Amino acid sequence: MQCLGAEHLDSAERIPTQRQWRPQIYRKCTDTAWLFLFFLFWTGLVFIMGYSVAAGATGRLLFGYDSFGNVCGKKNSPVEGAPLSGQDMTQKKHVFFMNSCNLEVKDVRLSSTVLCVSSCPEEQLDTLEEVQLFANTSGSFLCVYNLNSFNYTQIPNADLLCPRLPVPPSKSFPLFNRCIPQTPECYSLFASVLINDVDSLHRILSGIMSGRDTVLGLCILAFALSLAMMFTFRFITTLLVHIFIALIVLGLLFVCSVLWWLYYDYTNDLSIELDTERENMKCLLGFAIVSTVITAVLLILIYVLRKRIKLTVELLQVTNKAISSSPFLLFQPLWTFAILIFFWVLWVAVLLSLGTAGAAQVVEGGQVEYKPLSGIRYMWWYHLIGLIWTSEFILACQQMAVAGTVVTCYFNRNKSDPPDRPILSSLSILFCYHQGTVVKGSFLITVVRIPRAVLMYVYNTLKEKQDGALSRCVSQCCCCCFWCLDKCLRHLNQNAYTTTAINGTDFCTSAKDALKLLSKNSSHFTSVNCFGDFIIFLGKVLVVCFTVFGGLMAFNYHRVLQVWAVPLLLVAFFAYLVAHSFLSVFETVLDALFLCFAVDLETNDGSSEKPYFMDQEFLNFVKRINKLNTRAQRNKNSLTSEEGTELRPL
Repeated sequence: MQCLGAEHLDSAERIPTQRQWRPQIYRKCTDTAWLFLFFLFWTGLVFIMGYSVAAGATGRLLFGYDSFGNVCGKKNSPVEGAPLSGQDMTQKKHVFFMNSCNLEVKDVRLSSTVLCVSSCPEEQLDTLEEVQLFANTSGSFLCVYNLNSFNYTQIPNADLLCPRLPVPPSKSFPLFNRCIPQTPECYSLFASVLINDVDSLHRILSGIMSGRDTVLGLCILAFALSLAMMFTFRFITTLLVHIFIALIVLGLLFVCSVLWWLYYDYTNDLSIELDTERENMKCLLGFAIVSTVITAVLLILIYVLRKRIKLTVELLQVTNKAISSSPFLLFQPLWTFAILIFFWVLWVAVLLSLGTAGAAQVVEGGQVEYKPLSGIRYMWWYHLIGLIWTSEFILACQQMAVAGTVVTCYFNRNKSDPPDRPILSSLSILFCYHQGTVVKGSFLITVVRIPRAVLMYVYNTLKEKQDGALSRCVSQCCCCCFWCLDKCLRHLNQNAYTTTAINGTDFCTSAKDALKLLSKNSSHFTSVNCFGDFIIFLGKVLVVCFTVFGGLMAFNYHRVLQVWAVPLLLVAFFAYLVAHSFLSVFETVLDALFLCFAVDLETNDGSSEKPYFMDQEFLNFVKRINKLNTRAQRNKNSLTSEEGTELRPL
């Protein structure tokens, strides 16, 4: 009997017990192994930063350098085997191309000799005597350094050591200090080579830098619109929602009309000669098609979901009441955005330093070329992974902090006495216990985004080939699948972070518990929650629409010497990113609030022994949703029974 009793106890112990929800009762460090892995990964990033500082030369990219290895505007060290290297170029800050009207690119290298000069010739020079006079009066020597200005007209082979005549008038290009020819025929040839034949990075940079004031103004506009949209959601009413949806519809239709009008204007412009303008026209066509499709889809969704506007307003008002207990939540994106900007600037600086890390090699004629060092490409990939993982980690920390704040305020019995400093309390819990959980969640997003980036690169490579239609289709389908997986993982991560803030469990356990609980209570709030997220998404679309419209009006007046379609796309991406950073607070609060509500239903029954944590307003809102769902189900059942009666034989 004792043996049977022992076996019975052992079997009872082996039966898995269901985990109990214990809001903010138990807390421990979670996923510490992932935190250690992230620390090791960042050790590698710090090594790359140090290596880029030691071996890189960002000045060559920013200030330019001549054909002999001298960086313009700086004092240089000599290169062995290059007699014209190691010169003091402190007073020579401009890059001058000796054959600017007939540039050619051979093996990713300009065929023309490049010099550092103190000023660009602003008037045309037709003879060597005029070149000599310009050198004597301005102190800017346009011939090779070892040729004295006195000998410009004396030695017989001076035409080989001086620029090809006539020398066109030129002006310094903004920021990069390149002498750009100003005569129409020479300018067209120079721009076609310099912009269209050099790699994509230089083309994008040239487009951004030539319109940097416009880009900066549009970024400030996107920031201001995002703030205005955030405060609109903070004090939302039914009237404001109707005005807001009307603005969305008008904005989408207006941007589509402007894009098609600009494309029509480009196609009928007979003065288009540069490849940059033709590329702008192609990009405009792509923008117009994509915006038309997005507009059609959004208008259909708005029409279908128009009857749930009143309920959505009540939902957002409940969300605002939760935010009012800790109003500084609205400023949380500012800190996140500042940290992201700092990290991105640091990342770009390291990338530029890695791109200029190369060994000087002397070629024919005593000129100098810089060959990339071995292993740099592997560092680029490691650096790219660091960008994605760290950015996702920073965004996940914001989600965890906001979710922790909502959890702290929700599971407070005394609603008239809210907890002190809930945001600081949530941040302290995050950094003391749950950094490993955030690292693991951000790593999953990184694992999905890296194949997407690789597939997009493969797609763009195959796009240039005419016989790769099947491969392009397969890669595009894979990109769409990874995009859907990315969206599902982000939603799963958000619920996992909220569950970790409630129960103090690790990432996998929290994700599994949240999935079970939400699937059990999905009938209560799924449709209303989705429409609330849709309204918040429309707010982001409105910010992007007005920013893109301002960009179209501004960039359309600078069609020459810049691929402005790329800066416009970057501005649109920046506008969406800023709007998402600000409005994601409402999404996070909304999702966390409903998960807390599901936990409240799971652990309490509303009796005096187990009262609900939710306040009366939230409870009334939930009851209204249940009534609507019950009424809709009853109507559906009655329709089904009526159809069955008609088909039943008499």
